[in-house]
Amino acid sequence: PSLQVHRLRSVDNLFVVVQEFKDYQFKESKEDALKDLEDLVKKLPWTDPLKVWELNNSLKKKKTKRKKHNQQSSASKEKLNDDGEEERTDQKDAKETGAESQNGGDDTEQPEAKDELHGGSGGETKAGDGKKGEGDAKVLKFRVTCNRAGDKHSFTSNEAARDFGGAVQEHFQWKADMTNFDVEVLLNIHNNEVVVGIALTEESLHRRNITHFGPTTLRSTLAYGMLRLCDPQPTDIIVDPMCGTGAIPIEGAMEWPSCYHIAGDNNPQAVKRAANNICSLLKKNENKESSTSVGIPLDIIQWDICNLPLRTGSVDVIVTDMPFGKRIGSKKKNWDLYPACLMEMGRICTPGTGRAALLTQDKKCFAKALSRMGHIWRKSQTVWVNVGGLHAAVYLLKRTWERAEIRRSFW
Repeated sequence: PSLQVHRLRSVDNLFVVVQEFKDYQFKESKEDALKDLEDLVKKLPWTDPLKVWELNNSLKKKKTKRKKHNQQSSASKEKLNDDGEEERTDQKDAKETGAESQNGGDDTEQPEAKDELHGGSGGETKAGDGKKGEGDAKVLKFRVTCNRAGDKHSFTSNEAARDFGGAVQEHFQWKADMTNFDVEVLLNIHNNEVVVGIALTEESLHRRNITHFGPTTLRSTLAYGMLRLCDPQPTDIIVDPMCGTGAIPIEGAMEWPSCYHIAGDNNPQAVKRAANNICSLLKKNENKESSTSVGIPLDIIQWDICNLPLRTGSVDVIVTDMPFGKRIGSKKKNWDLYPACLMEMGRICTPGTGRAALLTQDKKCFAKALSRMGHIWRKSQTVWVNVGGLHAAVYLLKRTWERAEIRRSFW
């Protein structure tokens, strides 16, 4: 059997629910509330969820074993590269996800690096493998991650994780280990809703395909969602004019290989990172025997968003993450930038059939720019998203039939 859920493209983390409480009554005092959470551990139906966890783990192990079989030497190289790269990227990523973890955003996102399980402890037998005759099955290591949101709780997420974790340790006789754990128990508390779960993804799925992270690298999961809103058709030309490290076009090229993806940015550093990300993917796609690489329909260019070197009306889809004005640029600059961008995007986009999905947190400024460009762009949908704790929006726009002014400034 294989767990198909790992192939979902718009999910950050997978976990199996142990039990869900829709209306959990927390006691007034901190001590009592925490004591209740401790007592809960003994009453929870752990058996089946742990079987799912075990199945998930044995499948992951099989996958890595098979890989080692095929190419002994390159498997070990890949491992090194992964780890070296991981550590570097994680610190950058931590800044981004910190906001969510602390304020208990709904993404069970962990800022600290997670060790690859199959590398370290995965080789040995799991305690629950059910193989008889292995008297000394190893003790499982675990950690509890608590995400809490709501202002009516008398305790912090750390306190809840600590006390709940203590009870888990006692109940299973597992060993607590924050970094090198086998099992991650999730305690999600949202006002009066409590969900206890066991994580199935060691590392958030949103980090697939990207090895070089920038200060505002978009999650692959969100990139996928934005692309999907535009319903890409075979042979569509899809452009990300402010691609940063390339999360959107890379996700696009992997999931919609029958389209042609063009990525561009005005920042040479970003273009370099995006190019590195594309190289890593090409390496990953290399045919082991002949080292011929399966190409990716994706090009990356350094350009100026307000003067794109693309023919008028030649682009089908535009998907981009507009500058929020927080980490990069400023809200003030956005007032000039946004209308200019929408104008230029309107010029390159095919009248009548062209569409754009644009992500921004500067909603005021975007609305104003859009009202000025109403003759070129019609808003067809707004999707609210949480990006690293910031309340942002994806605007799905449809290109009107209006002909755009052709820029004459070249001549």
